[in-house]
Amino acid sequence: MSETGQSAQSRSLTARLLPLLITAACLLGANGLAMTMIAVRARAEGLPDASIGLLGSLYFAGLIAGVVLTPHLIARAGHIRVFAALASISAIAIIAIAFTPAGWPWMLARFVSGVGSCGTVMVLESWLNSIASNTSRGRILSVYRIVDLAAVMGGQFILPAFGASGSDILMVLAVLFCFAVVPISLAREGNPSIPQAKVINPMMLWRVSPVAMVGIFTIGLTNGAFRMVGPIYAESIGLGLETVAAFIAIWVLAGAIFQYPAGWISDRLDRRLVLIGFTVGAGLACLYIARSMTESELFLGVFLFGGFALPLYSLSAAHANDHAEPGQFIDVAAGLMLAFGSGAMIGPFIASLLMGIFGPAAFFVYTATLHLALVLFIIVRMSRREAVPADQRRRFVWLLRTSPMIYRLARGEKTGDDGPSPK
Repeated sequence: MSETGQSAQSRSLTARLLPLLITAACLLGANGLAMTMIAVRARAEGLPDASIGLLGSLYFAGLIAGVVLTPHLIARAGHIRVFAALASISAIAIIAIAFTPAGWPWMLARFVSGVGSCGTVMVLESWLNSIASNTSRGRILSVYRIVDLAAVMGGQFILPAFGASGSDILMVLAVLFCFAVVPISLAREGNPSIPQAKVINPMMLWRVSPVAMVGIFTIGLTNGAFRMVGPIYAESIGLGLETVAAFIAIWVLAGAIFQYPAGWISDRLDRRLVLIGFTVGAGLACLYIARSMTESELFLGVFLFGGFALPLYSLSAAHANDHAEPGQFIDVAAGLMLAFGSGAMIGPFIASLLMGIFGPAAFFVYTATLHLALVLFIIVRMSRREAVPADQRRRFVWLLRTSPMIYRLARGEKTGDDGPSPK
């Protein structure tokens, strides 16, 4: 193709992607900000730590419900109407917090937010997948990762600008959810294929890879808990809103930085060894945070924790893919989402309960203990199963924990296509 043709094709792809990426920035930034805001606001309202953890647990329960419900809703009403409805419901759930007392009404709102978050992102990622070709897939996924990272990190710093209390921050979040409907509604893209509803079979994932299933469940218990309980911990030790925002943002940034070396190493070694190394690193970082005495030590600890803990999801998924047959890839992705969601439903509540009983440091002792238990499980499994030869491993893919649709985009499968995936 001539340079003129390539340039025109690039401009065309950019024009098609831009509305979807603007929508993604609004959605992902709003969801990331809401997680931190709810934790800080609930604590200011006097909710006990256990109740704040339950808010996080119910949000992740909503994510699982969204994975199950959204394909049926799309089949009934189409992508645009489902996206508009779920984005509106997300805005309503946020605004409802201003008019309802802290407690069970907020918990219902967070469950609804989880459903809306998963559903809107599934629709968005279906569109991205329909646009992607073999030549553009890598670029689209890379840009989407950058948008996700920038939106989640940048969204954290909206919190100190407006504060966690009052109605201003809730209005900002509602505006972001509502504005997300505009670019995708006016885009020239046709509706992608309807994603097929999958019956999630957790025993299938266990048969494919016990290490991946236990690993992803543990990551839900720890990383899922951190997103809700981390801001509580930061406030409990006396950090202000600006520092709380930086605390979460550094964790996210470190996870992005460490993804590439994690993938590069795991494509060359037994992935279980890399999983052990990163899990040990995450556990030691937790213990370091628990004993941190200064702000600089705290930030170093959370940087190391994010760097070692966040790549564990992609490493576990890559290990599962090494053992999966081509026709099992989508079932594996659904099983991974269920395992993560199940852990994330339990983790925030347990972690906040322990913090309420034993103090803030108990949270990172809890996460360190879980990482140690995962290391022991992986070592036991290594004695039971040989490593996959390097030439038979599938490439490492940095996965975003947004919806199963991102897995289709990363694996090169069109939405609605359950055929074999290329290696």
